[in-house]
Amino acid sequence: MRIGELAAAVGVTTRTVRHYHHLGLLPEPERLSNGYRHYTLRHAVVLARIRRLTELGLGLAEVRDVLADDAGKDLVEVLTELDEDLARQEAGIRERRQRLRELLAAGATGGLPAESPVSPWLADLLGALPGGDSPMAAKDREVLALIDTGAPPEERERMTSALRGFLDDPDAMARTHEVYALLDALADAEPDDPRVAEAARALAACVPRGLLPAEPPDTDHAVLRALYADFAPAQAEAIRRTLKILTEEGS
Repeated sequence: MRIGELAAAVGVTTRTVRHYHHLGLLPEPERLSNGYRHYTLRHAVVLARIRRLTELGLGLAEVRDVLADDAGKDLVEVLTELDEDLARQEAGIRERRQRLRELLAAGATGGLPAESPVSPWLADLLGALPGGDSPMAAKDREVLALIDTGAPPEERERMTSALRGFLDDPDAMARTHEVYALLDALADAEPDDPRVAEAARALAACVPRGLLPAEPPDTDHAVLRALYADFAPAQAEAIRRTLKILTEEGS
């Protein structure tokens, strides 16, 4: 058989056959006097097995192990690992579909946060946070969504624990509304405005202490620099002073 005939017999493309040659999965056949590859039934059998294994979900490195005479893993072991991996993927898909159903249900009733999709705990928090038309509240929600996306799982769990009680405390919600108003009022102020210190003290009093990291924040961290740059000068100064207050309290 020629390469096109082999590919057609197994149901793959000639490019796939050449790729398997390049990877060493399919042995190179002898060439005829005219230079054409001459494939035997054995090549077709091996190629068909490669196709079956890849259709099961095995990667080509795993296929190589199965095909090799001195394979480190036999087929049963490889298939067992594949089954376990598929089970994990299946569980993940079920979890994502459940989250999609929740988002769609919220969207149907007009309750989908503008920052969606976010994790369930943050969706609950954003739904409870005051703010209305407050520009600072909108920025706060964006920052929370950023942290929710980029933070390691253990950090998200710590935030969840710290903020869980916050959702059920009417006084905390009222204080948050007041802090947003104080920070919004600094939009056109100078960094040395006396209201900056008042806003910093109010914000520091509003932050759950369990929300603070174990180590003091790096004031030169790229994200913090970007955060400050996104605020008006007086607002950025209020946040700097807030972090200073919280750091001194924790030391």
